[in-house]
Amino acid sequence: MVPTQAAPPIAAFDGLLRLIHAWNGLATVALIATGLIAGAYERGATGATLWHLHIQVGYLLIGGIFARLVWGLVGPTTARWSDMWHPREWLAILHTLPRLRLPAWRPGHDTLASAVFLALYLALVGMCATGLALAAIEHNLGPLAESLGDSVWLKDYFKEPHEAIYAVVAAFVALHLTALVWHQFHGKSAVAQAMITGFKYPAQGDEHA
Repeated sequence: MVPTQAAPPIAAFDGLLRLIHAWNGLATVALIATGLIAGAYERGATGATLWHLHIQVGYLLIGGIFARLVWGLVGPTTARWSDMWHPREWLAILHTLPRLRLPAWRPGHDTLASAVFLALYLALVGMCATGLALAAIEHNLGPLAESLGDSVWLKDYFKEPHEAIYAVVAAFVALHLTALVWHQFHGKSAVAQAMITGFKYPAQGDEHA
């Protein structure tokens, strides 16, 4: 459902950015799913196979994060990391608490959501880093296998942070999907279609930044 338009649609997100977004989203969901399933088969050949699949999906996510990092440096304006960095606006929002005053509409990344996305990417980097260490320690796999393959005593130092970040990322995915549905049917702007078509539709009453 496209909201009532106050202006023509604006080309906000390029094709490569949308592809990377979909890649990372699917890889994250696949990591959550394979982790949950593998956890139910902790021992035996089935468990080992599922954990190996989990690790392979982790490599896919690492590739997607690297692609997003590079594209955030050299891509078009709305793909840049600078389009997600709004410290003054974040402080202004904090000053309006507890009566939250939402920031003005932007053609690129939403000001408030940008802070959450940046935190998510930091969490994903931490999850991937600890995951690589666990792949080496528990399964003798990956680029760290040579240096950490025999370091079983380090397992808990990586496993507990990995599982904590994993839980945070899983919660974000659930909240993100819920927010997309809410915006689609109750918000001013249809957010989900922007990452499908690349266009954002300013709704009637939207205040531009």
